[in-house]
Amino acid sequence: MSATIALVDDDQNILASLSAALSDEGYKVEAYADGAEALEGLGRRPADLAILDIKMPRMDGMELLTELRRRDSLPVIFLTSKDDEIDEIMGLRLGADDYIKKPFSQRLLMERIRAVLRRHETAARDDIGDEVMRRGELVLDPARHLCTWKGDGVNLTVTEFLIVESLARHPGHVKSRDQLIDAAYGENIYVDDRTIDSHIKRLRRKFREVDENFLAIETLYGVGYRYNLG
Repeated sequence: MSATIALVDDDQNILASLSAALSDEGYKVEAYADGAEALEGLGRRPADLAILDIKMPRMDGMELLTELRRRDSLPVIFLTSKDDEIDEIMGLRLGADDYIKKPFSQRLLMERIRAVLRRHETAARDDIGDEVMRRGELVLDPARHLCTWKGDGVNLTVTEFLIVESLARHPGHVKSRDQLIDAAYGENIYVDDRTIDSHIKRLRRKFREVDENFLAIETLYGVGYRYNLG
């Protein structure tokens, strides 16, 4: 069964060209001209992944992502302007799984889409071999995509879940940014180091919402990150 992709952009040329390209790749496409229209449409016709432009009328991409994250962990890729680093950082902090800068090659976007969907499918599949991981106060259930800390649920995106899983698998061991990129994005996808830093900041903020003294993810400056049992 082909994946359904929600494409949200107020530029009709981008909507038309990307819709055609995605259809050629075998995806079902639901196109929306702004965030408000997309929010309503996604409520009626759920998608497997959303591609959001940031700057749109009525409801921009940031506002739409905030609303979507209140519902579920739908994978999201942001389309950002070339020099909008602040938008990239804010998008990742809000829970976007990836971003790609305009102008972009459609081939690169297709690879990013496949990578994000693959990660989501891996994390969400009901696989008997996926055992619940317990590391101190942390519990990760890959089969159900559930994370708890001290018994309280922590709502993670697919990318965030994979980063935590990679860190927690070997407590006390340092993971470099490149290793975390490979764990979360795959070995053939280029992602800037700052992307991982933004994800880590977002993760800490989420865990501190349920435990203000959360310190389990440690930064080793110039080296990477590690998970400590404490």
